[in-house]
Formats: sequence, C-alpha cells, structure tokens
Amino acid sequence: MATRNDYFKLHFIVFLWGFSAVIGKLVSIPAVEMVFYRAILAVIGMGIVIFVTKGTFSVTSHQLIRLLLIGTIVAVHWMAFFGSARVSNVSVSLVGFATNSLWAALLEPWFNRTRVKKFELLLGLVVIFGLYIIFSFDFHYKAGLLLSILAGFTSALFSVFNAKVVRSIPAFTITFYEMMGVFISIGIFLPFYKQIAPGHTLHLIPSLTDWLCIAVLAGVCSVYAYSVAVELMKKISVFLLQLTLNLEPVYGIVMAVIVFKDKEKMGLNFYIGTLIILAAVAAYPVLKRKFGEAALKS
Repeated sequence: MATRNDYFKLHFIVFLWGFSAVIGKLVSIPAVEMVFYRAILAVIGMGIVIFVTKGTFSVTSHQLIRLLLIGTIVAVHWMAFFGSARVSNVSVSLVGFATNSLWAALLEPWFNRTRVKKFELLLGLVVIFGLYIIFSFDFHYKAGLLLSILAGFTSALFSVFNAKVVRSIPAFTITFYEMMGVFISIGIFLPFYKQIAPGHTLHLIPSLTDWLCIAVLAGVCSVYAYSVAVELMKKISVFLLQLTLNLEPVYGIVMAVIVFKDKEKMGLNFYIGTLIILAAVAAYPVLKRKFGEAALKS
C-alpha cells in the first residue's frame, strides 16, 4: 500500500525528470551520443551504489537477458525523447510524450490479462487534452511528433515490464543491468547511425560542460530517480506512474523559466492546461477507489 511519503517520492522524481529536459537542452552534442555517455556514467554510478550498499549483482541468465532487453527499450525511449526536441522543439516532444498514460492504460491490462478500465482511458485522454492546450504545437513537425509519441509508448512499455521484474529482483540491480542494456544497445547502434543519418559526424569527445550536464543526468536523473521509480512500482500502478509523469513537462517548463528567464514565456493556456492535468492526477485515486470497490462488489 502506497504511503504519503511514496507519493512525495513519485512527484520528486517526476520533477527531476522534468529538470532533465532543461539539462538536456544545455548539452551541445547530439541526442544519441548524449544517451550513450549518460548510460556509461549511469552503469558506473549504479555499480558503486550497489557495492557501497552491499547489494547484489546476481541474476539468472534469463533475468539478465530480460533486463538488457528492457534496457534497449529505455535506450529507444531516451533517443526518441531527446531526438524529438532536436528535430522539432520541446513543445512537440512533450505533447507526444503525454500519450504515455494512454499507452499505459492499454498496455498494462493487455500484459496482465485484465480488462481495460474506462476511467483510466478517459483520464489519459484528459491529460493529453491538457497538454495540447499548454503546448499548441505545429503539425509541420511530423518527424518530431512521431518520435515523441514513440517516447511515450516506450515509456509505458518499459514501465509495464519493470512492474513485473521488480517482484523478484532488487531495484538497484534492475537499474544497473538496464542501464547496461542502454549502453550496449547504443554501442551496437552507433556504427549504423552514420548510415541512417548521412553527413552526421559522431561527437565522441564531449566538452567539459557537456560532461558535467551528462553526469547530472546520469547520477541524479538516472541512477537515483530511476531506482526510486522501480522501487515504487511495488506499491504504485503503472498507470498512476505514467499519469503522474505527465506533470514532467509542467515541472520542466517551470524550471526552464527559472533557468532561461525571459526566453521562456507562458500564456493563459499554460495555466489552464496545468489545472486540467492536476485535476486528472488528483481524480485518479478517487476514481480508482470508487470504481475499484464497484468492481469488487459486482
């Protein structure tokens, strides 16, 4: 059963992920290279945490393969999310990412062989509507929109898979091997990357500023936040996690205003959209209790 402290942790890590959008904007190297180095530092950081806390690296061969494959999904998610902002703009990437709650409402029942809850689908659509109001995006950015929707889909997908593996594997161990999966999959992808993107030059030597930003992304936004999220999956449903994740762009925009000041402007639509999202997040536990009890009685 989730406690008030668990919900606080959930919103804090969502805030950190929103802050990662600001940090990602400060990194000068392309998204693929950034994700590659982020994964390297995350693996090292997570390994140190496990060693210091006397955790375990032990997993079965079947679990190892499964975690590495989930890590590949995480890699696709990160590349799609940051790549979307690079080929379009931040607004487009965040609007498409908002589909994660809708994907979660469809994927979780499918994998768990349960019925899709109508109120979860409705709340997912409400969140998307709220973000649409906040970020009036330009449909000329079709590639960016498709990438961001892919980011939303993969976010829901690896959350569903993690909700299953967390029952038998410690959260730190899961994070370590999934970050390793990100590193390996990007490493395999890099030789083909240049062929897919003609004229692109690999940036294999980041600047000091890039290293500092990537280190924060790896240590705070990956090692800490990701591990806490995996641990929370023992108490919080995938859909609630994904629904709360839709506050990520709200937190991100607020931090962008603080960091970039006048470069970030918010109109009335931002506040209207924010209220819609907050209402959907606040309504979830109430609706779950009401419809959950109704389902038990029936």
